[in-house]
Amino acid sequence: MAKKNTARGAQGGGTIRKKTVTRNGKDYTFWEARVTVGRDPGTGKQVQRSFSGKTQKEVREKMQAAAVAVNHGTYAEPSKLTVGAWLDIWVKDYLVGLKPATAYIYGANVKNHIKPALGAVKLSALHPHMVQDFVNGLDSLSAASVHLAYKVLHQALEKAVSLGYLTKNPATGCELPRPSQKEITPLDDKQAAALLKASKGAPVDSLITAALFTGCRLSELLGLTWDAVDFARGAITINKQLARPEYRKDGPFIAPKNGKSRTINPAPSVLASLKHQKRRQSEIQLKAGPAWNNSHGLVFTDEAGGPLNQSWAERAFAAVLASAGLEGIRFHDLRHTYAVNAIRAGDDIKTIQGNLGHASAAFTLDRYGHFTERMKRDSADRMEAFMKGVLDL
Repeated sequence: MAKKNTARGAQGGGTIRKKTVTRNGKDYTFWEARVTVGRDPGTGKQVQRSFSGKTQKEVREKMQAAAVAVNHGTYAEPSKLTVGAWLDIWVKDYLVGLKPATAYIYGANVKNHIKPALGAVKLSALHPHMVQDFVNGLDSLSAASVHLAYKVLHQALEKAVSLGYLTKNPATGCELPRPSQKEITPLDDKQAAALLKASKGAPVDSLITAALFTGCRLSELLGLTWDAVDFARGAITINKQLARPEYRKDGPFIAPKNGKSRTINPAPSVLASLKHQKRRQSEIQLKAGPAWNNSHGLVFTDEAGGPLNQSWAERAFAAVLASAGLEGIRFHDLRHTYAVNAIRAGDDIKTIQGNLGHASAAFTLDRYGHFTERMKRDSADRMEAFMKGVLDL
């Protein structure tokens, strides 16, 4: 029987109370919330849903999430909710904090892979073996794509658990295919020299130089603004990246990939190239006249001062490659080239990680560690040849 009942108003509607019940001679205290989710069509009486948890904060979050779903017309009783219906709710209401491109990719995975396979299943009836069967059925996709689809499903179900729709996540413990890491193909010294030579005078020459000697992503360079370039200190701050046109409803910029800004100190030749870009931009501005509009102070712009689209930059890069007689090279390979050359120059992994904007040095090591090992072997071979030469004297 209940021994204690402390009622109090809850934020966002409904009620929250602290309850103590006695079972087998022991008192158990917990928090309970109730929220109105509709009316019974027969009697017209309110239909309420209750939530319980160890803390007031926990049940308030569950209650408010249900209230939001009711207001949006997306609420459904857990016993009637299908996986597809829950995924629709999750995509609509719970991806708001993600970058637009990420939210789009998650939504595409839901639409193209998860709902066709599992959408009709009752959420409460979804079991681990069904999730495993879903993963196994994605065998036509790459391992990376399978991991992404699974990640999306797992996150959606984890939110369902936190809101009380599920007691545990049926996607936990699934066996996934081993991911295969893409082969890294940095430019060798001859290729890099040919590229730089061919790029002289091209519209993207400074862009190529900056990528090759800083390791910045193309989107980061296209989002670079003059206020982030400090010529006096010899520093560049990477604090944003340019969003693709379809993701610019909240403005042209999004946060860096891992959400953190970073400051790099590039080689003097990079700063000299950016000074050249600044002079060129002034000339283009004069030519454009009143049509010029670089309101964001972008370093790399089109002829009217607007942002350069990534597709245009990649086509211009491809034209430079063709004139240099180079094939099979992506703009992103310039980033890999910087990383490998930094290792060759003796930079420590922590410094390289910071310059590249990786989340951890462990990731950088995993990505480029084999180049370090190769250079160690080459160094040993050179030392062995030297010693043999000395002994032969």
